Order: sequence, then structure tokens, then C-alpha cells
Amino acid sequence: MNVTIDIVSDLVCPWCFIGKHRLAKAVALVAASHPETRFQFNWLPYFLNPNTPPEGEPYRAFLEAKFGGKTPVDKLHSDVVAAGREAGVEFDFARIVTRPNTLRAHRLVYRAQSIGHRPATIEALVDGLFVAHFQRGEDVGDVATLARIAATCGDIEKDVADYLASTEGEKPVRSLADKVTALGVSGVPFFIIQRRLSVSGAQSGEVLAAAIVEAMQ
Repeated sequence: MNVTIDIVSDLVCPWCFIGKHRLAKAVALVAASHPETRFQFNWLPYFLNPNTPPEGEPYRAFLEAKFGGKTPVDKLHSDVVAAGREAGVEFDFARIVTRPNTLRAHRLVYRAQSIGHRPATIEALVDGLFVAHFQRGEDVGDVATLARIAATCGDIEKDVADYLASTEGEKPVRSLADKVTALGVSGVPFFIIQRRLSVSGAQSGEVLAAAIVEAMQ
């Protein structure tokens, strides 16, 4: 049986990184009990902060203004680090300087999907973007950085840089994000399974697996 999962996420959302790993656990659980299952993943864009300047903004200052100061942000990061460690994800928030505008990163993922890159390549690309931001503190809104990440996944660096330097892909990405919002999605990660059952938040692998099996009925 083929199972399609639409994954709504933003690449600056730590819970989306955790959710990606928990989904992998869910897929493994389902595959163990339903070995005939084949999965297809479709990454959909979401903008946690659509008003982020094109060049990005200072990471820590943004968070402290949003969450009410240093102490709440420290607590937030501590909670995310603990949850990430349990899911097999490491975070290094101290290395992040810039909170990027993620339009270009979403366009990069959209391009990979729309031109038919292999699922394993798209998986590596998405993972590479999360790792670059949350573990190396790189600016995933920067054209050169994004092109380099894509090249490590087998793409042609110059082709990607030229694409990102243009406006190609902006309209469809914004349209997809608008459609997701129109569906009522107000937070990420958000999983839509078989276009008929949805799961909100970075739920456990067991919860996601149960939802997948239910959607398969």
C-alpha cells in the first residue's frame, strides 16, 4: 500500500526538526507491522514569522522580544534540547546568530520536489537545512549557503545559486503556504496523512504510527 504524508514545516522551527525524526520512527514502526507499505513524503512551506526581513534578523533578540526576555528563552531552549536528545536530534542554539527569512530555503525544497529529485535526495536536503541552521548556526537564508548545501546533496551549485538569486519559485511557494493556512494550519509541524487525517505538533513516533495505520484503513 502507498501512503502519502504531507509535512507542513518551517526550517527555523526546532520542533519541525524533532518532528522529522519522530516521523522516521513512526515510519519504521509501521513498516515493521506492514512491510508492504511504501511511503511518499511531500514537504509544504509554512512561515512562522512571515514578516522576517529578507536579510534576516538577530536571532536571540527576536526570541527575547517574542517570548519575554532571556529567562523564558533559556527555558524554551532547554526544553527543546531535552526533547531533541530523546528523539536523536542535537541542537546548538548558541551558534545561531541570524534568524533567516526562509523563503529561499522553502524555494529550494520546492525546486527539488518539482523537478523530480529522488526521495532520498530531498530527504537529505531537508535534513541538511535543519542541520545547517540548528547545529552549525549557518544562515539558511543566504544564497551561497543554500547552494552549497544543495551541492552536498548532488545538485549543481551554480544552477541552484542562479535559481535562488532570481524570483523563480516564489509565487508557487507563497501560494502553497497560503493554501496551508487556509486549511486551518496555525502551527508546525503538521502532518496530513493520505489527505484525510491530520496530526498537529511533534507527536511521538507511536502516536504518528497509530495515525498512519488509521489512515490506511
